[in-house]
Parts: sequence; C-alpha cells; structure tokens
Amino acid sequence: MTAPGGRRNPRGEERLRVLGELRGEVMVFQPMTVTEIGRRGAQIETSFSLQLDSLHDFRLTLGSRSVVLKGRVVHCSIADVDQEFVKYRSGIEFVDPPEHVVSVIGEFVDSTRSARRPG
Repeated sequence: MTAPGGRRNPRGEERLRVLGELRGEVMVFQPMTVTEIGRRGAQIETSFSLQLDSLHDFRLTLGSRSVVLKGRVVHCSIADVDQEFVKYRSGIEFVDPPEHVVSVIGEFVDSTRSARRPG
C-alpha cells in the first residue's frame, strides 16, 4: 500500500483520521506488592493511587502458576510517605473470576497456610 506522496505505507493498511473525539482507555501493567490474598479479593501496595470503584486487570504469580483476573478497587489510602515516594494500600474485590482462577487462588492460599503451620 502506498502512503500519500508515493511513499510505501509500513502499516500495511490505511488509517482513518478521526474527526471529533473518540475515547478509549489504556491498560498498563505496573508492579505491585500483594500483602493479603483470599479467594474473593486482595490487599495490594502500589506507588500510585487507584481510583475507587475502578476496574483493573490484575496479573498474579501464585507459586508456579499465573492468573489474570478483573478486580474492583474498594478502598485506597496512603500507607507510607517517604521523602522520595508515597506508598498506597488498596483493597481489591475480584469481579466474576472464572472458577479455574478461584481454584488456583484457593490452592495457593491453602498450600501457603499449610507450609506456615509448625510441624
């Protein structure tokens, strides 16, 4: 495909110029620390604030397994303030997680709890 001016279009197809406003959202994975986890939600710490009631996709590595699930922010507050950074603590409610994801989380919680029991 040829771009205006006779140049080759590297995209392979034409793009439509948007007149007016076309809204969208961007999903960006940022590091977080999970401080508590259960089958229905988690508490996390981040270097940025999360908006209440916002929905996000969360990628969790639970032992040797990874899952991605949707969660709603139910609370967010400042956990710590340092001269160079602010740490936020947020409560996340998992939203309609697939059964296999609930199972993976449950297995992780159960095995972690068992490993902590004095033997």
